[in-house]
Amino acid sequence: MANDKTSAFWSRGQQSRDQLEALPDQVKRELQAHLELYLKDPEKAHLWDPIVIGVPGGPVKNLLLTYQGRKSGKTLHTVLQYFKSGEQVAVVASRGGTVDHPLWYLNLLEQPQCEVRIGKFSSAATARTAEGEERARWWSLITREQPEQLKYQSRTTRVIPVVILDFPK
Repeated sequence: MANDKTSAFWSRGQQSRDQLEALPDQVKRELQAHLELYLKDPEKAHLWDPIVIGVPGGPVKNLLLTYQGRKSGKTLHTVLQYFKSGEQVAVVASRGGTVDHPLWYLNLLEQPQCEVRIGKFSSAATARTAEGEERARWWSLITREQPEQLKYQSRTTRVIPVVILDFPK
């Protein structure tokens, strides 16, 4: 369960890259454990309650994003909350409202081909950043489903990217 230290970390104003890398050990362990669970048992890891890292709101749907590191060329994995609209799936590059974009997003900008696992469903996908009206529509849906994203946006001057994961037809 989250302690006062982890809750206080997320409730601060803008966090720099260094501050995010200095996540409390408990948060790092919980995030790593969730990733490992997704790799072993995606159906069990699909719903996750981020209160264990100090983020309120109850259980959320998560996907496993697999992508290529832009510098290392290595296959990397990140577990992210996702949002659906019809058949489309989106993730948010909020990084808790830090000044910098998350590394997974920077990697997708360089190489948008990725793999998405949602529970037992798995598919290749192409990532793209929503713009204009499409972003506004998604942002409205996302912030209704997870109001915490509004706090994240208020912490940073960057526009938090909404990333659409397009599946082959």
